[in-house]
Amino acid sequence: MAIFDYPIFDEIRRMNKRQVAYQVLNFAMIVSSALMIWKGLMVVTGSESPIVVVLSGSMEPAFHRGDLLLLTHNREDPIRVGDITVFKIEGRDIPIVHRVIKVHETASGEIKFLTKGDHNQVDDRGLYAPGQYWLTDKDVVGRGTGFVPYVGMVTILMNDYPKLKYTVLGLLGLFVLIHRE
Repeated sequence: MAIFDYPIFDEIRRMNKRQVAYQVLNFAMIVSSALMIWKGLMVVTGSESPIVVVLSGSMEPAFHRGDLLLLTHNREDPIRVGDITVFKIEGRDIPIVHRVIKVHETASGEIKFLTKGDHNQVDDRGLYAPGQYWLTDKDVVGRGTGFVPYVGMVTILMNDYPKLKYTVLGLLGLFVLIHRE
């Protein structure tokens, strides 16, 4: 039995080639619209990642695992103690969400800062790249400006269970292809 022999694909079999092409283009437009919205948010917020999900409990009680954090990155506004920053460490793929606990200005005017998770006992120097003791503006992805509680749990579940992610994406794609309107 071929995959297109299942009853769920009856709707696709009834479509002519023009209708199938229309549905595929419709799906492509949805995907490209999502990408344009993401790029637009990047321009408006000045952040390479305008939305991040808190992946651990290191920022509790301020933020919990699964909270969706909204970011901006205004380079003219200096980083201050107490700011929630999202930063990337060289050699690590996943950005870290922590609070600035110390700011240091060098003689040349460069701002360096130290971070720590609210729930952690020690500062983040152990997380930084070897030989790095302070973060600079080049490490910053953005600063937290707001959050939506627990909405990011969907992302965490999809990353923890890849089969769930592919199933949901496949069902969404199938729905777009089958739905005629």
